Amino acid sequence: MSLNYIIFRNLRKNLKNYYLYVFALVFSVALYFSFVTLQYDPSMDEVAASTKGAAAIGASSVLLIVIVGIFLLYANTIFIKRRSKEIGLFQLIGLTKGRIFGILSAENSILYFGSMAIGVLIGFLASKLVLMILFKILGVDAITKLYFSPMALMQTVIVFTIMYLLIMLMNYTFIKRQSILSLFRVSATSEQQVQKMSFGQMIVGVLGIALIVYGYFMSARLFSGEAMDMQQLMYTMILILFSVILGTYLFYKGSVSFIFNLIRKSKNGYLSIHEVLSLSSIMFRMKSNALLLTIITTVSALAIGMLSLSYISYYSAEAQAKESLPEDFSFAQVEVKNRFVTELEHKQIPYEENHRQPIYIEIDAHEVMDESMTEQYLFSSVLSDNMVDNIDLQPGEVVFMGYGNAIQQLISIQETGPIVLHGLKRTLDQQLIGTTKQGVLPSYYTGGTPVAVVDETVYQQLRQDLDPELQKPERDYYGVRILNEKQAEEAYAVYKKLELEAPSFSQIEFRNNQRNNMGLIMFIVGFLGLTFLITSGCILYFKQMNESEEEKGNYTILRKLGFTQSNLLRGIQIKQLFNFGIPLVVGLSHSYFAVKSGWFFFGTELATPTVIVMIVYTLLYSIFGLLSVWYYKRVIKEAL
Repeated sequence: MSLNYIIFRNLRKNLKNYYLYVFALVFSVALYFSFVTLQYDPSMDEVAASTKGAAAIGASSVLLIVIVGIFLLYANTIFIKRRSKEIGLFQLIGLTKGRIFGILSAENSILYFGSMAIGVLIGFLASKLVLMILFKILGVDAITKLYFSPMALMQTVIVFTIMYLLIMLMNYTFIKRQSILSLFRVSATSEQQVQKMSFGQMIVGVLGIALIVYGYFMSARLFSGEAMDMQQLMYTMILILFSVILGTYLFYKGSVSFIFNLIRKSKNGYLSIHEVLSLSSIMFRMKSNALLLTIITTVSALAIGMLSLSYISYYSAEAQAKESLPEDFSFAQVEVKNRFVTELEHKQIPYEENHRQPIYIEIDAHEVMDESMTEQYLFSSVLSDNMVDNIDLQPGEVVFMGYGNAIQQLISIQETGPIVLHGLKRTLDQQLIGTTKQGVLPSYYTGGTPVAVVDETVYQQLRQDLDPELQKPERDYYGVRILNEKQAEEAYAVYKKLELEAPSFSQIEFRNNQRNNMGLIMFIVGFLGLTFLITSGCILYFKQMNESEEEKGNYTILRKLGFTQSNLLRGIQIKQLFNFGIPLVVGLSHSYFAVKSGWFFFGTELATPTVIVMIVYTLLYSIFGLLSVWYYKRVIKEAL
């Protein structure tokens, strides 16, 4: 029997166990090659000019290497341990460790570089689709072509060859250090012996849950409590991160076992076959995999959170543009506005003008502001109700407008209550009668505080008693609203062509910039998150493969005792629901509280974007749970 025969025979024999590993490797190479190709694609010039897209994609490709590298090294560790008996048998028949390493290296090189070649081919074919997706998200109107980059190929080959050499170094070290006896014990040794639940483990379990709850509580209060400077904010965020990550580790180390132990005790030890196969196994398996599950959960939460925030910003771009800029076009200088409207008239685009003259005062609002706020005076812009559509106030009444989500978290104001308007020499007692998110001035005029709308008579009194030091040099606001929405893009083309002097603003430009910036981030995070999802799902699947092989003897005994395949499979389904469901639920929970603590800085809508991201992530993640059940089904079938 030649060595070549042994190599190809082993490769064919183990291929059924490596299919998901091959898939993840092909996917990773394809995605990396596509990313690198985008850097060198001439079509990216337009994106790079406006959003520095090529640089951002280049930076993300480094993160992609880290994710894929960790996955390949970890997966190789699992597979080399599974083949420890085979390596021991090779030594028993007289093969040297160097010869055995050569056999494994030959097998691995065929599998690895074969997968890499397929991945490069798929990446090349998919690069146009990836570029089309990016352009669609960014709203770039450009023609995409299938482009092959020799530089991208060279970079991909170098990166994955280095990974292959690291894998070979790991295999060589493993074979060199192991004796024949230890090789036969590696796969049979449990990662952690089953022990009785101790009092210390109970304390660890309770502490894990307490730390996670504390982190969630601090996260919820991050921007709704007392005002903090940047240093305090940084320390608080580090404390939250430390608390949640440590709590997650202790949760897997002790909380899961503690909760399941309580369930087992409630049944007085009388467990059904389903519970024996699910609860009892999970109690001790999760404890031994606590560090791995903590990393997977934390990175999953990070990926879901970042994708949710970027999608919130992208999803809310139009609503945020309308909230930030009340009219389609805004100007601070009448000459600039006149140039624009003259061109609109020339193009026969109907429009409507709004002229507002904000004045700036200090408002004593301590009666309507939260007691925890350190500043009780608001530096605010004031408008007359005659300058705002659909508002008619009585003397003494005030409405705060432009009180959006972000301002609400920084400045907590009640809906009604007494306030005092301060002029230079006199004060006016007023009554706040409501707040609204609707904007009436761009943030250039407001300075991040709500706009106070008062009755015309009150406005005139304040106007006669202004503090000159509080007034801005450019005080007038000129808004232009396009009456026919279908001509808004045409008007924006006029705005761009004129290259008007600042300060001038456009709703469409604001929306496009928001979508471009966050769309690129969403694209990158989405692809990195998808890569991590597939690699982490594969790792959990490989762990279940190991467990199924270790428990195969138990299934043989249970089948001989009369339990059917469906009896055993029901318990396995419950087990996999917990194995994959617990990290998923904890990751989703972490990401939800992280997003909820600061989503208002990114957009106007929380529920829809976040739910969409979580549903898609859950559906993709569930595929690996179903695959593991299918693998267990095959093991149970072969148990007899």
